[in-house]
Amino acid sequence: MNQANGVRIAMWSGPRNISTAMLRAFENRADSVVWDEPFYAHYLAQTGLNHPMAGEIIAAYETDWRKIAARAAGPVPGGKALFYQKHMTHHLLPHMDLAWLDGLCNVFLIRQPARVLASYLEKRAEVTLEDLGLPQQQRLFDRVRQRSGRIPPVLDADDVLADPGAMLGALCQATGVAFDPAMLSWPAGRRDSDGLWAAHWYGAVEKSTGFRAPGGAAPTPPDDLPAPLAALLRAAEEHYLALRPFRLRAS
Repeated sequence: MNQANGVRIAMWSGPRNISTAMLRAFENRADSVVWDEPFYAHYLAQTGLNHPMAGEIIAAYETDWRKIAARAAGPVPGGKALFYQKHMTHHLLPHMDLAWLDGLCNVFLIRQPARVLASYLEKRAEVTLEDLGLPQQQRLFDRVRQRSGRIPPVLDADDVLADPGAMLGALCQATGVAFDPAMLSWPAGRRDSDGLWAAHWYGAVEKSTGFRAPGGAAPTPPDDLPAPLAALLRAAEEHYLALRPFRLRAS
């Protein structure tokens, strides 16, 4: 999807979904500028949710969603060719007009919900289906598909972890940009582009130098979870399985 003033990729996922590793991959390209969860401060200001560092985040970042959307859909910053935007689907609230999305290349990052839930519960004790962003992701996928007349690219995180080179190559082909091997590895550490929330959420990725397949035992099966979490996981899997058939495959 080439655009006259550069390519703007909006990657839509829920939390705990290798989304920050994908941000690292694109930031390691010389032709790219990245943006980390630009709607987070607006989301926190509007919902009043008790997230870690919420007050600091609201004070530090733009909370007017219209200004954020205008920048997301505007020219690529810094004279770069590629503007990669890491977005959380649950940050899109009902009052927001989504027409600005029509000018972006919207991509959907999905992951096996059992892995997402296990990772999320390491950081927060309580979770809802909406916190995981899966209903919002499916609605947004349907909207983009309907308005564009095309199936938007879907990337499964587990496919990326199994074969990063092949899957990032497939993603680049689907979005109309050349694959760059620099996307496969990066220096460890925090980035100036990371949001303030990195201090709470990005511990593992700050130690990373590339994509790593998940190790250890498989996630806890639904039957071994407390009843509310088991029901949540089953609902999450319905949304995941609705998008999974459209996922990109290695060529």
